Amino acid sequence: MDSTLRVTQGASRRAVRAPGRAFVPLWLMSAPAMLLFATLVLVPLAMTFALTFYLFDPASGPIAAFGLHNYVEVLGSSYFHTIFLRTFGIALLTTVLCVAIGTPEAYVLSRMRDPWRSIFLLVILAPLLVSVVVRAFGWSMLLNTNGLVNQAFALFGLGPYKLEYTTFAIVIALVHVMLPFMVIPVWTALQRLDPQTENAALSLMASPATTLRRIVLPQLVPGILSGGLMVFGLSASAFAIPGLLGGRRLKVAATAVYDQFLSSMNWPLGATIAVLLLVANLVVMLTYYRVLERRYARSMG
Repeated sequence: MDSTLRVTQGASRRAVRAPGRAFVPLWLMSAPAMLLFATLVLVPLAMTFALTFYLFDPASGPIAAFGLHNYVEVLGSSYFHTIFLRTFGIALLTTVLCVAIGTPEAYVLSRMRDPWRSIFLLVILAPLLVSVVVRAFGWSMLLNTNGLVNQAFALFGLGPYKLEYTTFAIVIALVHVMLPFMVIPVWTALQRLDPQTENAALSLMASPATTLRRIVLPQLVPGILSGGLMVFGLSASAFAIPGLLGGRRLKVAATAVYDQFLSSMNWPLGATIAVLLLVANLVVMLTYYRVLERRYARSMG
C-alpha cells in the first residue's frame, strides 16, 4: 500500500513538472517590457546624463568634451539655489494642502452610499479628464486682475488683488490638479479598513474623535504616504502650471530646463538642471518614505 502511494505521488509530481518544461522562462517573458522600459526611460536618461558633461559654445552649440563646469555653475549659483528652493517649497506646500484636504475628503467619500459615492467619485476624478494646460488657462482667467475672483472681491469693496503670476496661483492650481492623486490612495486604504474595529472602539466608550485618532488614522498612513509621494514628485516636476501661472519671474526647475533647452539653446546646462532635479527629488522622496515608514512601523508595533 505504501509503495503504491509513493509511486502514485511520484507520478503526480512528474506530471506537474513535465508541463513546466514547455513554459517560457520568466525572464524571457518580461524581456519585451524591460526592452520597452530601457528604450523609453533608461536610454534617454543615460543620454541626458552624458550631455551634462558637454561644453557649450554659443556659436557652435554643445561640444563633446568632458567637464564638470555645468554642475559647478548650477550648484554654485545663488540664482539656481533660489529656483530649487522655490520648486521644492511649492511641492511641499502643495503636498501638505493635498493631505489636509484629500484625507477628510476620502473619509467622507468612504462613508457615502451609492449612488452618491459614485457621483462624488466621478466629480473628484473629473479634473483628470481635462488637459493640464486647459485647467491652467482656466485658473488664469479666474485669478487675473479682471477675473471672477477679483470681481467677487469688488462686490465687497475689496481689491483688485494681484493673484496671477504669484506663488499662490501656482499652489492653488497644483492642489486642484494633484488632489485626485491623494484622494484615491487614501480611499483605497479605507476600503481595507474593517468597520467593526470602529464599532468595537465605540462600544468600549471611546469617543468618535478618539476612535478617529487612534483607530482610523494609523491605518490611513500607508495611503497618505503613497499619495504624498505621488503629489510631491509630480508637483516638483510640474511644468505647465508654473509656466502659465508663474510667468517669467517665478521660475521653477522645470521651466528653467525649458528655457535652457529652447531659449538659450544651452542643452548641457539644461540637462544638468534636469539631472539634479531628478536626484534631489529622489533623495527627498526616499528620505520621506523611510522616516514615515519607520514611524508608522513603530506606532503599529
